[in-house]
Amino acid sequence: MTSTTEQFADLSATTLLRFATAGSVDDGKSTLVGRLLHDSKSVLTDQMEAVEAVSAQRGQEAPDLALLTDGLRAEREQGITIDVAYRYFATARRRFILADTPGHVQYTRNMVTGASTADLAVVLVDARNGVIEQTRRHAAVAALLRVPHVVLAVNKMDLVGYEESVFASIAEEFTAYASDLGVPEITAIPISALAGDNVVEPSANMDWYGGPTVLEHLESVPVSHDLTACPARFPVQYVIRPQSAEHPDYRGYAGQIASGVLRVGEAVTVLPSGRTSTVVGIDALGESVDIAWAPQSVTLRLADDIDISRGDLIAPSANAPATTQDVEATVCHVADQPLAVGARVLIKHTTRTVKAIVKEIPSRLTLDDLSQHPNPGQLVANDIGRVVVRTAEPLALDAYADSRRTGSFLLIDPADGTTLAAGMAGESFASKAETTVQADEEGWDF
Repeated sequence: MTSTTEQFADLSATTLLRFATAGSVDDGKSTLVGRLLHDSKSVLTDQMEAVEAVSAQRGQEAPDLALLTDGLRAEREQGITIDVAYRYFATARRRFILADTPGHVQYTRNMVTGASTADLAVVLVDARNGVIEQTRRHAAVAALLRVPHVVLAVNKMDLVGYEESVFASIAEEFTAYASDLGVPEITAIPISALAGDNVVEPSANMDWYGGPTVLEHLESVPVSHDLTACPARFPVQYVIRPQSAEHPDYRGYAGQIASGVLRVGEAVTVLPSGRTSTVVGIDALGESVDIAWAPQSVTLRLADDIDISRGDLIAPSANAPATTQDVEATVCHVADQPLAVGARVLIKHTTRTVKAIVKEIPSRLTLDDLSQHPNPGQLVANDIGRVVVRTAEPLALDAYADSRRTGSFLLIDPADGTTLAAGMAGESFASKAETTVQADEEGWDF
C-alpha cells in the first residue's frame, strides 16, 4: 500500500494547471464543476452524503451535483461577498486549481480576478441558446488577460438530441469571434454535465465526436510555466543589513525573481535610478549559488554600494526595461465608486507603490460587440477601458503581452486602500498575426 508521504511525493512531481470556469446564468456551470469533481473522485464521502440527502428531500432521484458548489452561491445571495470560489483537486496525471467565477454580468470583475492567473479558461455555453452576449464577454475577458488556452464547453447536448450540427454551428461562431480577439488556442467539446457525457468519461451518445473529454484535455493541455524564457526581472522586497559581528558588511536585496534567470557575474541595472553594478553573490535557502531562476526567492549581493530599497527593480543591463511616468493601459474597474479623469490614485506595480493621477480615459470597451465608446469621462464597476496615468515617479513596466507578472498593476484609492482597478500595460488584444491556431487530428480543435 502506498504511504501518505509517497502519495504527496507523487503529487508534487505532477504539473499544476490553474483554470477558470465561466458561463452565463443557468448554463449548467455548477453542474459541470460538480460532475468534474465527482467523476474524478475528488469529493469527500460526507460531502456526497449531504448532497444525496438534500437531493432526496427535494424529490430528485439522482444526486444534484450542482449542490457541491451552490452553497457558496446561496451565501452570495444572502449578502456575503465571495468573489471567486476556488477548488483544489488532483488526478494521477496533474494537480488542479479551479477558479469558479460567477456568471452574472455584474460580476464581470470577478471573472477578471479568477482568470488573471489562469492557464486555461472553460467557457460554458447552453446548446439551446448558443453564443450570447455573456459568452462573448467571457471570451473578451480571457483574451484581454492573455489566457493561453480556452475550452468551449457546449453543454446540455442531451436537450438538443446530441445533434452534431448544433455543436458545429456554435463552435464555428465562437471560434471565429475568439480568434478575432487573438485567443491563441480554442478547443470545443460537446458535453452534458447532467448526464456526464464527455466530462470525465467519453459519451456513447456522440460517436461523431472523436476529441478528448473535458478532463482528458485538462490533463494533457501543455502548460508552460517556463518563466526563464523571459528577460530577468527582480523586484526588491527587502534590504538585508545584519550589521552583526559575523556579517559586518553584508548587504543583500531579497525578493522573488518574477521572470528570467540571474547569474553571478552578470551586469545588472537598478531601476528607476539607472545605476549599474554586477551580481557578486546569490543566496538561496541559506546557501550561495551561481544561478537562480523564476520563481525562486533569493537574496542578491551586488559589487557596488548603491542606494536600493523596496520597490526598485534589478534587471540585466543587456535587456533592462525602459522606465516611464506615462502609463497607457487597459484596466478593469473593480470598485463600486467610479474612476474619473483627474482622480488621484496610487499605482502598485510589483513591490513598488507610487502616487499617480488619471490624466485621460480615451475609451470604454463595449464587450458585447467590441466597439469603443470614446472619452466616457469615467469608468464604473465592471467597465473595461483604456486609461493614461501620470505617475509621480518612474516605473519599469513591461508590456502585459510580454509578461503577465511585470506588465500588470493595481490602481488603489489613497484614502482607504481600496483596489479601484486592475491594469494591463500595453495593447488591449493580441493581433491575429501573433497567434497560431492548429487543428488536431480529429478536427475539433478550432
